[in-house]
Amino acid sequence: MSRSYLTKPARVAVTFVAGLACGVLLSLTHTGQRAVAAEKDAPDLAALRAEVERLKGLVPDQSHAMSDVGYHYSNLWFAAEQENWPLADFFLGEVRSHLNWAVRIIPVRKDPQGRDVDLRAILQAIDTSSLKDLQQTIAAKDKANFEAAYRVQLQSCYSCHEASGKPYLRPQVPQRPPLDLIDFRTDPPAPAK
Repeated sequence: MSRSYLTKPARVAVTFVAGLACGVLLSLTHTGQRAVAAEKDAPDLAALRAEVERLKGLVPDQSHAMSDVGYHYSNLWFAAEQENWPLADFFLGEVRSHLNWAVRIIPVRKDPQGRDVDLRAILQAIDTSSLKDLQQTIAAKDKANFEAAYRVQLQSCYSCHEASGKPYLRPQVPQRPPLDLIDFRTDPPAPAK
């Protein structure tokens, strides 16, 4: 029979310290495994940057979105000229949608002096003023006031172009629709058979 040289309180303390040491070692081992696993799961930063650049290359530039704005804005004029108010409302919605798209592409642009031009703020101001007025004339089916509101909106567009350092982009009332594809009349004839 062997005798323990440690007293019962000492044996408890040794057992506690040994258990604590084992727990710390197991915890450190597990933490190390998690760190290795997390490192394996972490994206390769260079690959992620390359993917972001690739995706940026797929996005159309702002001039593409603005060409769409011009197309819809021109059609808006001819729809209202024919008093086709549902069609005018449709084209105004497209104008707003594509203006928002253009600003998502480039929310802040530099002017010729290198200062930031916040296109988001300009669009918000236009949307709550001249675009809103244009919407109200369409809702009221008010052709005379529509024409005046359209011209004010053209000036709002030009003001944004000036602020962006592009005063040479001067919108005007269109002389003809951008395409002959759309029939602007309210009661078009039945399609030929």
